[in-house]
Amino acid sequence: MRPMDVVLREPGRRRGPRLIAEQGDLGDRELAARIERIAEWLARTCTRRVASRLDNGPGWFVLDLAIRAAGAVHVPLPTFFSEAQLRYAVASSGAQCIVTGAHDGRPPAAGARIDFPEWERLACWRVAGETDAAQPLPLRTACVTYTSGTTGLPKGVCLDAEALFDVAGSLVEAASAVRPRRHLCLMPLSTLLENVAGLYAALLSDAQIALPSLAEVGYSGASGLDVPTLLRCLHRYRPESVILVPQFLLALVAAAEQGARLPASLRYIAVGGGRIGPGLLARAQAQGLPVFEGYGLTECASVVCLNRPEASRDGSVGQVLPHARVSVDDGEIRVDGAKALGYLGGETMPAGPVRTGDLGRIDADGFVHVTGRSKHVFITAFGRNVSPEWVESELLAHPAIGQAVVWGEGRADNVAVLVPRRRDLDDARIARALAEVNAGLPDYARIARFVRADAPFSAAKGLSTANGRIRRGAVLSRYQAEIDACYRHPQTVPTTGATA
Repeated sequence: MRPMDVVLREPGRRRGPRLIAEQGDLGDRELAARIERIAEWLARTCTRRVASRLDNGPGWFVLDLAIRAAGAVHVPLPTFFSEAQLRYAVASSGAQCIVTGAHDGRPPAAGARIDFPEWERLACWRVAGETDAAQPLPLRTACVTYTSGTTGLPKGVCLDAEALFDVAGSLVEAASAVRPRRHLCLMPLSTLLENVAGLYAALLSDAQIALPSLAEVGYSGASGLDVPTLLRCLHRYRPESVILVPQFLLALVAAAEQGARLPASLRYIAVGGGRIGPGLLARAQAQGLPVFEGYGLTECASVVCLNRPEASRDGSVGQVLPHARVSVDDGEIRVDGAKALGYLGGETMPAGPVRTGDLGRIDADGFVHVTGRSKHVFITAFGRNVSPEWVESELLAHPAIGQAVVWGEGRADNVAVLVPRRRDLDDARIARALAEVNAGLPDYARIARFVRADAPFSAAKGLSTANGRIRRGAVLSRYQAEIDACYRHPQTVPTTGATA
């Protein structure tokens, strides 16, 4: 069954509301009526490609399912995109209109406002200018999701509805032992992970969905999170399941360690979007948090592997979900099964498994272990290979470190570009924190010096992606002068005292 069918079939028979939001609770009957009005408008106006720039909320839910019901193409635009990125995404996708919140104002690349069924809640804008820049879409494309890329222009990944729903169905099966009855969307719905693993999976499992705005969550971008606001949101909605990126998990764990009370309703916390160090997982477990690490990628329609209550192994990203097949070739993880149709512009996906670029292994019980990125591995002056993600995950497990990028290509020792967890931490405290982490690392992986970043690695500055994954090359480029300067001075962090 498809997610929109859950709402559109026999609306009103479900007990209790389907959506819980700031604007009020909504049941299946009202949601179905709103979805059908938009779907009929799409068909009547021959609108086949719809871009959206929306905050989380019922409007996003209704628009997305209407596009699915009409068999059209949804192009969700991350709210953090710069004006140039947004204009490029709209033009290259061939979107015919842009949908925003009713009071958001005219977005870049938009022309005149046009009539729309949800006019009191949503605004629909005709795309300005010619569509000559529109790039071809693979047949059966249902969604164009943009990756942040490592340069200025985002890359459009084209996915069909079947792949999206196959992944959502696998996730429902993975959580069947818990069967959460209320899911709280904390990440932007324009992020594929929350769209598929949150929204669609919750619909297929017939769970309630809490859809606060990102401001109510306390989320203001890839590295912007107000923890007290997040805690208030959790207590207000009392979810049984949430999806977190590692940075969100670290914030919750740190808050709990400092005495903050977390809602007892939480039964399933799925974490993905970046490597999680064993230290952070251990701290989460010590606080009684039901954390289950997973792994996926956009080209495979989001989640591929996931730990689950009845099958979990520390240090792994879980076993492979039913829709996927995973193998390891020459140390690289490869994934087959549900995958993207291709990229915007006609670039097709190569035949066979997707080469992820991630290094890893599969143990005897089928648990997948991710150890780093092949293109990120650097070689020290002593010829030792270092996977920076491993070292960074250990750094992020320390309560003093908020963000970190590690580098040491061709150097005798390694440097870390750091964002402290608190602005009031001085350099001496940071150096002690690094020494404490070094005590658990082999000599070749230890941090001997550091550069203190002048601001968090935000998506707005091009230093991270929408889900908080740091854009390593951009950070190193931004701080290259400071890195070079720190190597002209003696080490600032003790690297002795641990067994290599």
